[in-house]
Amino acid sequence: LDAAVGEWRAAGLPAAGVAADVTDPAGIDALVAAAGREFGGRLHALVLNAGTNVRRATVDYAPEEFDALVAVNLRAAWELARRCHGMLAAAAGEAGGASVVFLGSVAAARWVGSGTPYAATKAALEGLARGLAAEWGPQGIRVNVVAPWYTETPLTAPVLGDPARCARIVERTPLGRVAQPEEVAAAAAFLCLPAASYITGQTLAVDGGFLAAGM
Repeated sequence: LDAAVGEWRAAGLPAAGVAADVTDPAGIDALVAAAGREFGGRLHALVLNAGTNVRRATVDYAPEEFDALVAVNLRAAWELARRCHGMLAAAAGEAGGASVVFLGSVAAARWVGSGTPYAATKAALEGLARGLAAEWGPQGIRVNVVAPWYTETPLTAPVLGDPARCARIVERTPLGRVAQPEEVAAAAAFLCLPAASYITGQTLAVDGGFLAAGM
């Protein structure tokens, strides 16, 4: 994290970092406090992209594994969003307004073999986004979801590293490849920009056409 912040600062970008566990109340406190200090109590963009997964058959999950997935994928996003509400509201009247983006998944809409707890948490994020968009819209805060298909990240490396599984994934993707992290990040950035100022309560799939393809 320090290396990344140093790289951004060397490029002339304002950047700061906080290492924190988003499932720990102390970690949430540290993140919210740092955001308040760095941005003067105003937050124009909040991208909630912490996520994890454990892939098993439903009957094989331990209860604590289910709880851990909910804690990272859903509860942390809900808690950070509501804890940052005051800062988002303070920025909502300024140019570009305020935007919240949740990192969801196409697993919310289609069975992709990633496990039922993962699918459930990602579907819940879409419900959370719609609810917050309706509740916070009158305050000028927009809330949306970016839903990727398989993306080349450390979390998906065990799946994409299996030639047979990777081939099946690519076969089901009209664009014929998996996504790169920058392509997902670009969609999140778009939803935070003034160009997306009339978009809220939506899920933007970054999936190479996977959801559209069907059979």
